[in-house]
Amino acid sequence: MAKILVIDDDASFRETTRIVLEKSGHTILEARNGNAGFELARAEKPDLIILDVIMDSILDGLSVSQQMYDNLDLRNIPIVMVTSIASTDYAELFPTDDYIHFSAFLSKPVAPETLISQIEKLLPKS
Repeated sequence: MAKILVIDDDASFRETTRIVLEKSGHTILEARNGNAGFELARAEKPDLIILDVIMDSILDGLSVSQQMYDNLDLRNIPIVMVTSIASTDYAELFPTDDYIHFSAFLSKPVAPETLISQIEKLLPKS
């Protein structure tokens, strides 16, 4: 099916997500921080990216999404932000304007069926 890149510093989240999405027939790539994720995205050109917000820095995921948007080869890859920022003291730091580059936003914890449903909406139909 699709090649999906999961960028998250939480190894348990990456593993759980990989298991769920592989059962749906997807190929999963993993990165534990924004820099590694951006480099892997450039090398592999995934069909979709699942991206955490808080990793090496509070808004690391937003920086990565901006880098991807600025890169013409990566700009059109759908990004699903999956984060727990809403339940932290950093929630007020998350921007709420139209200049954030992601296709969908899900709060952790996210139910597997919700994640799969969102991914299916965003993947190109073949």
